[in-house]
Amino acid sequence: MRALLLPFSPRYILLSIALAGTGAFGVAAWREPASLPYYLLPLAFFGAFAFLGLRDLTQRRHAILRNYPIAAHLRFILENIRPELRQYFFESDKEGMPFPRDKRAIVYQRAKHELDKRPFGTHYDVYRTEYEWLHHSMAPKPVAKEPFRILIGGRDCRHPYSASVFNISAMSFGSISANAIRSLNKGAKLGGFAHDTGEGGFSPYHRAHGGDIIWEIGTGYFGCRNKDGTFAPERFAETAAIDQVKMIEIKLSQGAKPGLGGILPAAKVTREIARIRLVEAGKDCVSPARHSAFSAPVEMMRFIAELRRLSGGKPTGFKLCVGHPWEFLALVKAMLETGITPDFIVVDGTEGGTGAAPLEFIDHMGMPLRDGLAFVHSALVGAGLRERIKLGASGKITSAFDMARVMALGADWCNSARGFMFAVGCIQAQTCHTGHCPTGVATQDLTRQRAIVVTDKSVRVASFHKQTVKALAELVAAAGLDHPGELRPHHFMRRAAPDRVVTFAEQYQFMEPGELLRGTQNAHFGTAWRMASAHSFAAACDPSQRIMPNAAE
Repeated sequence: MRALLLPFSPRYILLSIALAGTGAFGVAAWREPASLPYYLLPLAFFGAFAFLGLRDLTQRRHAILRNYPIAAHLRFILENIRPELRQYFFESDKEGMPFPRDKRAIVYQRAKHELDKRPFGTHYDVYRTEYEWLHHSMAPKPVAKEPFRILIGGRDCRHPYSASVFNISAMSFGSISANAIRSLNKGAKLGGFAHDTGEGGFSPYHRAHGGDIIWEIGTGYFGCRNKDGTFAPERFAETAAIDQVKMIEIKLSQGAKPGLGGILPAAKVTREIARIRLVEAGKDCVSPARHSAFSAPVEMMRFIAELRRLSGGKPTGFKLCVGHPWEFLALVKAMLETGITPDFIVVDGTEGGTGAAPLEFIDHMGMPLRDGLAFVHSALVGAGLRERIKLGASGKITSAFDMARVMALGADWCNSARGFMFAVGCIQAQTCHTGHCPTGVATQDLTRQRAIVVTDKSVRVASFHKQTVKALAELVAAAGLDHPGELRPHHFMRRAAPDRVVTFAEQYQFMEPGELLRGTQNAHFGTAWRMASAHSFAAACDPSQRIMPNAAE
């Protein structure tokens, strides 16, 4: 009896209706052949759903479809559009992730040169834990009219580069579209700032409009590699000699997936991408997890010196998301031993990254930007090297406050990837890894990327840069300073608990000049310094050993 009632249960009622409708209209059409055209549409309608329901009932992949034929498809539809429903109807201006609505809105408004002010006070609860603010001055300075720039290039650099304090972070052609690259580079040219190529190579689209280029060299050495994937000095020198290339950046790791290599599947390795990356078309394009040109810190310093020589003396440095503290301190020891220093270091944070990566890497691998930046800055100060090396910062930077905050922790300039993607038209659909980007930014589909009109989007890129740097100038002036380089940790406050606030100087550990060389009492730095070796990235000793008597007391 129970089995006979199943077709009338809520689980199967839609399938029963579809089967009954198909049968009824099928019989009617058979009995009245002359009226067949009138029955075709409802017959097709009910028949399609009947076929779908029977398929759901017999398929073996989805349990919910076997129990709720037809009806369960509504769940998949709602699940598919859940991000859009949440983003457009339910999330507040402050709670969206990775970027909340108000952060995206400020980029769109500044890119379009629209009104970017807000009424009626902050939406933040200023008494909640983790709220941060910048002190203002009772004697503000006049707002600087000239855009802030810094000179990058150490004592071994023959062609130092005057860089804006705000530049486009690494995004490869292949991960984003040709029209997006063109728009970014033309915007960089219009605004007088730099555009990082990403590890995918210096493509024709990066060259198209002559914007200043930071050429990123990753583990695959794309654009400067031999057939076996090793570094090719002659090819590197040929491209590095191009005047548009202003700096050379070795990528050790990136915020999205530090310590993990990548594969561009064979199906995506088109003839064009193969030609740019110097790989074979139609075969997997592999980015190894580590470099083959060096295996130890001292070898890496010599590689930096070699790239600087091959480029004719252009600023050469590296980018990393900080991992094991002793590994970075091993690089510092190698700098001291060889006398070779990079012209710059870019610190990426685990919150950064436009590339797709496994969930575990995105959420839990690598050091966040501010912690990594404070560590790198302090380590260089402690080793007496900070004055010779400029520091860049990248990782979820879209506003002037984001810039000021990291500059107080040691950054000389900032890079932004997703901020400039928003300026080009990105709506945070989070389909970058699928090739189905709705705005044509992160796709190689020609019909999708045609939505990006370079002449329009390049102006927006330049406008976003200009208005953000202007906002930074206003912040700096309100703090009573002339240049963002004067920002210090004591200028920023953070609510550590409902009844306690601390300065960044209290929150982060900072070293005195030369403190590492003299012998520090700081257990965190001291232990890592003891573990570091200029000749290996491996730990030189057991981290459980104490640095010196009473060091932790």
